[in-house]
Amino acid sequence: MRLIPKNEKFFDHFEELGALIEKGGLLFLDMLNHYEHSEAKLPTLKEIEHDADRVTHIIYSKLHQSYITPLDREDIHALARKMDSILDLIEASAIRMHLYKVKNPTREIIELAVILNNAIGLVLKVVRGLRHKKDHPMVMEWLVEINTLENEGDYILRQAMARLFERETDPFDLIKLKEITELVEEAIDTCEDVSNIVEGIILKHG
Repeated sequence: MRLIPKNEKFFDHFEELGALIEKGGLLFLDMLNHYEHSEAKLPTLKEIEHDADRVTHIIYSKLHQSYITPLDREDIHALARKMDSILDLIEASAIRMHLYKVKNPTREIIELAVILNNAIGLVLKVVRGLRHKKDHPMVMEWLVEINTLENEGDYILRQAMARLFERETDPFDLIKLKEITELVEEAIDTCEDVSNIVEGIILKHG
C-alpha cells in the first residue's frame, strides 16, 4: 500500500488528448475530400485544437502538483508535448490551404492525410494500452506499424516533391504546395516521435 498514491489521471488525460487528435485528423481529411466546403470547417478544427491545448495544460499542471507520478516526469511532459504537436501541425496545414488560396489539394496531400489518420489511430491505441503492462506487448506491435506508416509517408513526400518540381510552372504555387505537403508529412513524423517516447517508457518500466 502506498502512503501517497500515484496520480493515475495522467492516463485519462493522454487518452482524452489522443481522442481529440483523432477527431482533428478525421476532420482535416474530410476537409480535403470536400474541399469546396472546407473553409467553413476551420473554426471547428480550431476548437478541437484549443481543447487539445487545454488538456495538455492540465497534464502540465498535474505534473507540478503530483508528488508521485505513474511515469517519469520528463516522459509525461515529452509525451503530452509531442501529442499536442500533431494537432498543431494539422491545424497549420489546414489554415495554410486557405491562407495561400490553394485551389485544390494535390493527390499526395490527400494520400499523406490518409496515412496520418492511420498513424493517429495507432497513437490512440498506444496511449490506451500504456496504462496496463499486460497490454505492452501489443503496444510494441502498434509502434512498429507507426514506423511503417512513417516510412510510407517519406516515400509519398519524395514523390510529391518530384512531381511538384516537374509539373508546377508557377514558382509561388510550388512553394505553397511544398510547404503544406511537408507540414502534413511532419505530422506523421511526430506520430513516430510519440511512438519512440512510448517505446522508451515501456522499455524503462519493463
